[in-house]
Amino acid sequence: MLIEHHPDPADRFDRLRLLAGDAAVARLNGRHVAVFGLGGVGSHAVEALARAAIGELTLVDFDRISPSNINRQSHACDQTVGRYKAEVLAERCRAIHPALRLHVHLERYSPATAPQLLAPAYDMVLDCIDQIGAKIDLICHCRQAGIPLMSALGAGNKTDPAQVCLGDLFASRHCRLARVLRKELRRRGVSGPLPAVYSTELPRQRSGGRDAAGAKAALGSISTIPALFGLMLAGQLLHQWLAPADS
Repeated sequence: MLIEHHPDPADRFDRLRLLAGDAAVARLNGRHVAVFGLGGVGSHAVEALARAAIGELTLVDFDRISPSNINRQSHACDQTVGRYKAEVLAERCRAIHPALRLHVHLERYSPATAPQLLAPAYDMVLDCIDQIGAKIDLICHCRQAGIPLMSALGAGNKTDPAQVCLGDLFASRHCRLARVLRKELRRRGVSGPLPAVYSTELPRQRSGGRDAAGAKAALGSISTIPALFGLMLAGQLLHQWLAPADS
C-alpha cells in the first residue's frame, strides 16, 4: 500500500538545516529506510526518522495495537487500540512530515514474503522484529543480498538506560536473544560485524516463566528502554548519513 506524496510548503526542518546544512538535509530526503516490526523499538525509530527529513519509509508489521502496548509504543493509546500498527504509525508520520513517501505492508515478514518485502532498493533496513525465526531470516536475506541492516536485540526485563549501547551483535553481552541469534547465524554462515543496539544490563529475573496455559510468559517492559533502542538505531543511522564523507 502506497500512501501518496503530499506537498510540504512549510520548512519544518529549519533547525536540522541549521545543524547539518542544506546538502545534508537533501541527502536524507533521498534515503529510503525499511523498518520491520513496529512495536516499542520500531515505532520510536520510525518517528525519529520522519522528524529528521528522511524522504521514504517502508513500514512492515501485521499486528494490531493492544492495550498492553500502551506502556511503550509511540502509536498506542486508547483511541488506537484494535487498529493496525503500521496504518496508525503511517498517519502519525504524515502529520509530522507530509511530503514523506510511505509504503505500508500489513503482513508478517517470513521466507515467503521476503522476496516482495525486500525487492525495493533500500538504503537501510532496521530489524525491530521480536520473533526469532523471522529475525534470523531477515538478517540472512539482507546479508546475502548486500542490503545494509541494523538490528535491535532484547529490550525486555531491563531498566538501566546507561547500559544500552551500539556495537556488534557478535560481541554483545548479557542478552539471551543475541546468544540464540549468534548460534543460528553462525550455523548459517553469517559472521560479524553486524551492527546492533543492545543492553549489557543483566535482565531482571521474574518468577514464573510460564503463563496459565503453560506457554512462555511475555517479558516485562518499561517505557524508556524500547524507546531508547529505537532512538539509538535511528540516531546512528542519521549520524552516519550526516557525516561529511557521506556524499
